[in-house]
Amino acid sequence: MRKKNDLEYLRLNKLQKFFYRIGFFITNIPKHLLTFFIFIGKFFVKIFKKIGNEFKFLGTTFVHGSWKTKISYFILGFGNISRGQVAKGLLFFLFEAVFIFYMITSGGYWLGKFQNLGDAAQVQVYNPTYDTYETVPGDNSFKILLYGLLTIVFIIAFIVTWRINVKQCYLCDQIEQSGKKVKTNKDDLKSLLDNNFHKTLLTLPILGVMAFTIIPIIFMILVAFTNMDATKDGYSNLFTWVGMDNFNELFSFRDSSGGNLSLAFGEILSWTLIWAIFATFTNYFLGMFVAIMINKKGIKFKKLWRGIFVLTIAIPQFVSLLYVSKLFAKNGLINGLLMDWGIIKEVIPFWTDPTLARVMVILINIWIGIPYLMLIATGILMNIPQDLYESAKIDGANVWQQYTRITLPYMLFVTGPYLLTSFIGNLNNFNVIYLLTGGEPTDPRLLTSGGSAGSTDLLITWLFKITTGATNNYKLAAVIAIMIFIVVAVISLIVYNIMPSNRNERDFS
Repeated sequence: MRKKNDLEYLRLNKLQKFFYRIGFFITNIPKHLLTFFIFIGKFFVKIFKKIGNEFKFLGTTFVHGSWKTKISYFILGFGNISRGQVAKGLLFFLFEAVFIFYMITSGGYWLGKFQNLGDAAQVQVYNPTYDTYETVPGDNSFKILLYGLLTIVFIIAFIVTWRINVKQCYLCDQIEQSGKKVKTNKDDLKSLLDNNFHKTLLTLPILGVMAFTIIPIIFMILVAFTNMDATKDGYSNLFTWVGMDNFNELFSFRDSSGGNLSLAFGEILSWTLIWAIFATFTNYFLGMFVAIMINKKGIKFKKLWRGIFVLTIAIPQFVSLLYVSKLFAKNGLINGLLMDWGIIKEVIPFWTDPTLARVMVILINIWIGIPYLMLIATGILMNIPQDLYESAKIDGANVWQQYTRITLPYMLFVTGPYLLTSFIGNLNNFNVIYLLTGGEPTDPRLLTSGGSAGSTDLLITWLFKITTGATNNYKLAAVIAIMIFIVVAVISLIVYNIMPSNRNERDFS
């Protein structure tokens, strides 16, 4: 499709503009794909180029460096200690000593076992002397996987530290060649508390993120490539690496139990996305509407109305959602009252009809979600310059035009990041689904090796059932967790790059 110039595009009506944008997008898909692959290729070229430059730097530094630098390649911290930087050098040397001691005593063992996650399982052996069975300890696949991963991380940390040690020696060589004095321990300490104070403050948080976020995520990813489940606990029955088998099972037409795992994943993923879209945007626009109505001039008892809405979020969801779930049960209060009043003759299957159950969870989520947005929107609406509305009225803009041209753009600009995080949060909204329906009603089509999934199950609640049911299918749960991460990451990147708060910041400054 030929790209129209600005004048040609402006002459089109709204419908023509809409179809033009769709056609232009479709015809440019090959171009976008080519651009994407070119970007991936350039990315890997840069990576290999950086690796090559790194090896070149290390080789050049060793050849042209001082004898102190050369020794530091093998004895960490030697170059610093010989130049009077005793504290820094001792830290490097101590790290190397700890690393070598760990690798000799434990690290080598865990790395050796890491290849197959154990050879001998724990067994029961009969002891004729005591006429009883005794437990003979064996390998523990879970510990091997964990400590093997920690050993690999430790090795990477040592390589990074070794690289820093070499760079420190290189800088010292450069300083000495220029005739300047190398920094002392006192100067380094002063720098950590002054110029590089940000690094000092970030050290502990970075270590915390590594220990409690990154390493557990990597561990979970590794579990996806094993056959870990209830039948393979890791000590009495070892689990091992299975490569891409779990991913193949998820995306094949049938799984090991005879169910259709791909169908279950597709159904639950589609419902998760539908749920997230409705749960996010219904709360967003209805909450904004409520805030606009309450803040409108002439409305009395504004504090009272806000207080009534806030009561919804003042009660813990554990209480309110369980109570609402009982209200709409077959023998609940709502069905009872409707039958007593003669409005219905048969109970309404609020939680047993798949479509009705999905509608109910969306409506109830609106009830508990509007107050949050109302409070956020109230603060933003109060900060929109009133001069804009007065100018719009003078120009003849109606209420809808004022909303679409002034209120909504400002709301999207300020609440764009919140809208994104709210959408991501709803993709993983465990509380509302689990407390209201528990994922029910069960769908016979979704019976898989991971247990039976329900019509209202999200990926997160399905994952919970997989890991807490009789099967304890941790390998499948890990695969699903990876797919959730991919979905969330892709949506986050796309939405973040198109949201007004990222692209049109100057328009609101």
